Amino acid sequence: MSDSEIRLYYKNVTTEVVGGEHGISPERLQELAGKTSPLISKLNEERRSGRIPYRDLPFNTKISQQVKELVARIDGDFENLVVLGIGGSALGNIALQTALNPYMYNIDENQRSGPRLFVFDNVDPPQFISFLEWLGPKLEKTVFNVVSKSGRTSETAAQFMIIRKLLIDKLGRESLRGHIVATTDPKEGTLRKIADDLNLQCLEVPDGVGGRFSVLSGVGLFSAAMCGIDIDSLLAGARDMDRRVSGEDFYKNPAAINAAINFHFYNTGKKISVMMPYSYALRDLADWYRQLWAESLGKKENKVGNEVFIGPTPVKALGTTDQHSQVQLYREGPNDKLFTFLEVQNFDKDINIGTAPDCAPELNFLAGKKMGMLLNSEKKATEYALLESKRPCLTIIFDKVDAYSVGQFIYLYEVTTSLAGALFDINPYDQPAVELGKEATFALMGKSDQEDLARQIQSLSEVDSNYLI
Repeated sequence: MSDSEIRLYYKNVTTEVVGGEHGISPERLQELAGKTSPLISKLNEERRSGRIPYRDLPFNTKISQQVKELVARIDGDFENLVVLGIGGSALGNIALQTALNPYMYNIDENQRSGPRLFVFDNVDPPQFISFLEWLGPKLEKTVFNVVSKSGRTSETAAQFMIIRKLLIDKLGRESLRGHIVATTDPKEGTLRKIADDLNLQCLEVPDGVGGRFSVLSGVGLFSAAMCGIDIDSLLAGARDMDRRVSGEDFYKNPAAINAAINFHFYNTGKKISVMMPYSYALRDLADWYRQLWAESLGKKENKVGNEVFIGPTPVKALGTTDQHSQVQLYREGPNDKLFTFLEVQNFDKDINIGTAPDCAPELNFLAGKKMGMLLNSEKKATEYALLESKRPCLTIIFDKVDAYSVGQFIYLYEVTTSLAGALFDINPYDQPAVELGKEATFALMGKSDQEDLARQIQSLSEVDSNYLI
C-alpha cells in the first residue's frame, strides 16, 4: 500500500503573487472561509443521512468484493476487454487506465498485466467498424462490459445491440452470458431487464450515484481490476482524502479551499477553469474532470428555482503539448481564466537525455539531464510566464502517480464539486439539460411516441439553400 499524497498549492492565486486586481487577499480568503466552513458541516451531515451516496463508495467493501470475485472467475479467459458506455460510464475507466497502466499496455505483452482494454464512448461508424474488423477471430477471447444505469442511453444501447448480434451470429446465443458483463441498476431499467432475461453476469450502479460520480463503484473498478490495477489501493487513497475533506477547519481542508477559490474567481470574472496536467498519465483525469465540473455546476436555476445560469467552463490542456498551442492566448488573451496545474514530483520511470551532436553545442545544456526534470521545468516556466501576466494558478502536487494518489485526486474533486455546488446554491447532482438532447435523438431515430418532436426538429434542421455557399 502506498503512502503517497497529493497536495494543493494555492499561493499563486493570492494578491501577494498576482496583485490586488487579480488575486485573493488574506481578508477575502477569510471571508470565503466563513462562507464555506458551515457548508463543510452541512455536507458532512447530508453524507451521514445518506443523501450523498458517492461519499460512501470508498468504504463499500461489498462492491469491491463483488468486482474481485467476478474478475477471479473470468481472469485468464479473455485477451480483450471492451467497455461500452458513454460519459460517466466511460471517462473514469479511460482515466484509470491511462494513469495507472503503461502507455504501450495494449500493444506490448510484456507491459500488460491483463486483457487489452478498449473503451467505446462514441457511435462513430468508421471507428467501430475498424475495431470489429480487427477483432474478427479474436471474438471468442473478448469480454464486453456494457455500462448503463438505465439501458436506454442510445449510444450504449446501439453498441450493445451490434455486439449481441455479432456474438449470436459467430458464437451462438449461449455465448452471451459468458461474454457480456452488464453494469446497471440493481433492480430496474431496460438493461436490468435484458440482463435478467439473458442471465448475464452483473455488477451494480449504486442507487443515487450519478455516472460522473461512479468511477469508484463497479463502473470503474471492474475494468481497472481486470487490467491489473490495485483497486484496494485506489479506494484506500479515496478514504484518506475523505478524512482530509471532512475536516471542518477550512485552512486544512483541500476541497474547501479549492471550491472557495474557484467560486471567488468565477464571481470576479474568471469563468473559465483550465486544468493542465504535466504528465501524460494524468491527461485523461482532466477529461474526467471536465464532465464532473460541467455537468455538475452548469445550471440554469438555483435551489429555490430562480434563474442564475451558473457554470464555470472547464478546459483541458496538456503540458508540454499545449504550451505550443494555447499559452499565447492564456498570457495575452482575456484574463478570464483560473489555471490548475497537475505536477508529478517523482516519475516511476525516467530517462537521461543523450549528448548533443558536435555540430550543435548550443544543446549541451540538455545533455545528461533527466527528461522528468525537463517536463517539470516546463511546468514551472509556464506557470512563471502566466504569473508574470497576472494569471492566477493553482497546482495539485502528486508525490508520484499510483493508485493511491489517483484515488485521492478523484475523491478530492468529487467533494470539491459538492462544495462548489453548495457555494453557488445549485444542485450539483442532477443534469436536467441533458434530457432534451436524449429525447430528440429518440425522435430522430423513429421512437414511436416522439413523432411530433421529430417533425419539430426536422423543421429546424433542414438546410436552407439560401445560406449554403
